[in-house]
Amino acid sequence: MRTLQGEFDGSGLKIAVLCTRWNDDVVDRLVDGAMDVLSDCGVDDDDITLVRVPGAFELPLVADRLADRYAEDGALDGIVALGAVIRGETPHFDYICTECAKGLSATALEYGLPVGFGVITADTAEQADARAQSDEDHNKGAEAASAVVEMITLLRSIED
Repeated sequence: MRTLQGEFDGSGLKIAVLCTRWNDDVVDRLVDGAMDVLSDCGVDDDDITLVRVPGAFELPLVADRLADRYAEDGALDGIVALGAVIRGETPHFDYICTECAKGLSATALEYGLPVGFGVITADTAEQADARAQSDEDHNKGAEAASAVVEMITLLRSIED
């Protein structure tokens, strides 16, 4: 039996980390977690581009534009999308979360580019905070970055 799986070797990978400015107290910790994992995997700082967008609704458009512009020529191997959407009193939360997830998924499928979903969708600020802790086991930014590196290497092993 042949088994394919990704590795956590990010040497030579070019990664875009997209993050929202909204809920920045939580998102900044997601960025820190993602950067720590990328560094641990061997991704060079010069091969990481940090892109800040206003909110989660804007993540898919920027991810799509980056994929369209840079993925074909090998200048981008994957995207880590980070944000925090916290439920309020109106259905706005549901629309933003749904469209963000759908849009990022569409970009991944259209371009065959790994897109890590590190967008916290929480009912309360406390839930968001719990998912953005400084340790890698409780940081959705770290999880998303790890998934991107693993998916890039997995897709490459499938192509080989």
